[in-house]
Amino acid sequence: MDYSGKRISGDSTAESTKKITSDNATAEIAKNHILDVAAEKITGNQIWEDTTKESLKKLSVSAPNQKIYERVLKNWDAIAKPLDGLGRFETLTAQIGAILGTDQLDLSRKAVVIMCADNGIVAEGVSQSGQEVTTAVVRQMAKGASSVGKMAALIGVETISTDIGMSETERIPGVLDRKIRCGTNNFRIEPAMTESEAVRAIGTGIGMVSECKQKGYRILATGEMGIGNTTTSSAVAAALLSCDAGEMTGRGAGLDDERLLHKKKVIAEAIKKYGLYGAEPLRILHTVGGLDIAGLAGVCMGGALFHIPIVLDGVISMTAALLAEKLLSGTAAYLIASHRGKEPAVEKLTDALGLQPVIDAGMALGEGTGAVMMLSLLDLALSVYQGKTSFSEIAVKPYERYGK
Repeated sequence: MDYSGKRISGDSTAESTKKITSDNATAEIAKNHILDVAAEKITGNQIWEDTTKESLKKLSVSAPNQKIYERVLKNWDAIAKPLDGLGRFETLTAQIGAILGTDQLDLSRKAVVIMCADNGIVAEGVSQSGQEVTTAVVRQMAKGASSVGKMAALIGVETISTDIGMSETERIPGVLDRKIRCGTNNFRIEPAMTESEAVRAIGTGIGMVSECKQKGYRILATGEMGIGNTTTSSAVAAALLSCDAGEMTGRGAGLDDERLLHKKKVIAEAIKKYGLYGAEPLRILHTVGGLDIAGLAGVCMGGALFHIPIVLDGVISMTAALLAEKLLSGTAAYLIASHRGKEPAVEKLTDALGLQPVIDAGMALGEGTGAVMMLSLLDLALSVYQGKTSFSEIAVKPYERYGK
């Protein structure tokens, strides 16, 4: 199914999609924990420890429901407005309907899942600031006082801030504790994490989507916080796409020319040192990636497994999305790219995923802010769809679609 933004048609032979086939791997991964940040009932010991590389390989997904996709587009054409008047928002809402399996679209329950983790590579001077900034921002997130918190509160999006690998050892009230380890290693010296840790982080992300579905969420956005994660994402993206590290690496939070060149050199040397061009995605992840990327890859995979649309934020989320697609083919059909950020890797990542970002505002804030903005735009589009003002109501002849 092509979700590049064009209207599509097809001959679907089944009204409903096939059930997920996973040889019980999904059941092993997704424990029945219920998110309860306020009560702080989730502890670091309740991670999805059954997740293994072998169980991930057993997972498979079915395509979104093509007939529902076409039905939503037909509903749009019946609304009193020019055909395709809302452009890509009509096809995006059709994609959402196909994922959810209904043309009665209701996204009133939504959340942004924010993966927070520290990266040992900051020791190489690839960022303006240190790991203490991760902790400071996450504390603000927990209070709803960060950028994404303010945006989310305005439009009714719940925030699920998650410690999946912060260096901070003290628990932060209001932050979900799913810590795999306290930050990663400096990948210039040694692999960022073990393969087992990377897999557990992926499983954690998958399981969180399962929990969110149990809680009634209809759509999820992705976000992240972790100093140094534009370095890890550039490294992972360059290796996955076999691209020159220099082409995939940007200034992050604002490096000068000298430090940008150093950042590019650090990434290029690591890719060469570990022989990552052409390597398995999981090896790339655990060698030069971050726990936030791993967790977000799991969220993307969980969206595909549990039929929940996932709205991606910027370059870190998109890197995680490509990783997810490499690990679980078909995941990309469940993803929506929110915005075209400033980092140079974004265009190559979205092209590889077959996604087309909607917002083009040169943003690079992170936290999930672009994805939350996209949720607000989807709400606006759905206000028209749900209102369903017909041509007969306004005594106007319906438009006809020509040229098919």
